[in-house]
Amino acid sequence: MKEEKIRKKERISSAKGKLGVLLPGIGGAVSTTFIAGVEAVRRGMALPIGSLTQYGTIRLGRRDENRVPKIKEFIDLASLDDLEFAGWDIYEDDLYQAAINANVLERDLLDKLKDFLEKIKPYPAVFNRNYVRNLDGRHVKSGGHLELIEAIKEDISDFKEKNNIDRCVMIWCGSTEAYLEQKGVHQSLKNFREGLERNDPDIPPSMLYAYAAISSGIPYINGAPNLTIDTPALLELSKEHEVPIMGKDFKTGQTLLKTIIAPGLKARLLGLEGWYSTNILGNRDAIVLDDPGSYRTKKESKLSPLTYILQPHLYPDLYKDHYHKVTIHYYPPRGDNKEGWDCIDIFGWLGYPMHIKIDFLCRDSILAAPLVLDLALFIDFAQRAGLYGIQEWLSFYFKSPMYKEGLYPEHDLFIQLMKLKNTLRYLMGEEQITHLGMDYYIE
Repeated sequence: MKEEKIRKKERISSAKGKLGVLLPGIGGAVSTTFIAGVEAVRRGMALPIGSLTQYGTIRLGRRDENRVPKIKEFIDLASLDDLEFAGWDIYEDDLYQAAINANVLERDLLDKLKDFLEKIKPYPAVFNRNYVRNLDGRHVKSGGHLELIEAIKEDISDFKEKNNIDRCVMIWCGSTEAYLEQKGVHQSLKNFREGLERNDPDIPPSMLYAYAAISSGIPYINGAPNLTIDTPALLELSKEHEVPIMGKDFKTGQTLLKTIIAPGLKARLLGLEGWYSTNILGNRDAIVLDDPGSYRTKKESKLSPLTYILQPHLYPDLYKDHYHKVTIHYYPPRGDNKEGWDCIDIFGWLGYPMHIKIDFLCRDSILAAPLVLDLALFIDFAQRAGLYGIQEWLSFYFKSPMYKEGLYPEHDLFIQLMKLKNTLRYLMGEEQITHLGMDYYIE
């Protein structure tokens, strides 16, 4: 990305106009919770708790200046009133019925929003059961890769025309696809386009959505651990069309806690012998993860943060030989109310052992919904600021954040938040905050 293409402060395009939020997997628990939640907030029936764009503040300048505006007052973000929603799903239920089926939000709230939710009906989805073996919806498109991409683009045009949409973003909220390693078709845009023409089986549905979005100038966010935009081909496409992209896998429950606790252990130089994590979950996502292929994709995503945070190559005495295990189990009675157990074996001064045990009874979609909102607003802001390619400053929201080749991913939640806020300061012409503070004390 060339420095001169970045638009700062007054040069950032206005957020005025309607922003379309396009969601593959719109009938799932995360999407319905997000959309119903936004409408409840717009009607004054609820608060957008968990959303950095709605509640977060940002310090500007010196501490003694006391300039701490809300982020949404500091930068020009799309208004919640200007959001419109559309998407695709393998089930044809309108969003009212889909939200009832998801069983996340109380029926009383959904009934109050019924007039709004039942008007949103999914477009038929692009679906390949080889990538999601435990689902079998019938509300799907047919055709080869190029035909499917064109069909997605036609749906987008239809949505924009019917709702007077000014610009769009796309966020994958669909199921976790089966594990896929990068192949030759993913190594360049030329190879990828040739693969589209021959309907290459190593191009999954998520890549077709991403290609349709990016080639239409629409920012794309990957909320699942799928191999999608983290390939040379689609990164090249994002640069060709100057479109921001980011992923992958929303950081919600157990991994969120890991990226909070692990930095604390390393900060105090406490050693780690082992970290055992297990989860029980009963929603559609858990059904998908009950398949070994999809489970492997998720497991890879959940395992990666710990090693990058602890940096065992720098602290071999503390972290080199730690044992890390993650399991996920489908347990229908829990529905969307996930429970995660962590058993953490640590050691301190002179090697004496200690133990941490965590039982996090969380709500998967309740934690994910504000992330979808923030990402929709921030990626739209990035587009209007002239940013394109990988948006590493949004790593805060992901289990496996994308990063430039030759670097390493930053998983420490607190460093991620500093990176996000410093990016906003940079774009708005404010001084970066280093927290040095020496100037307060030197006379």
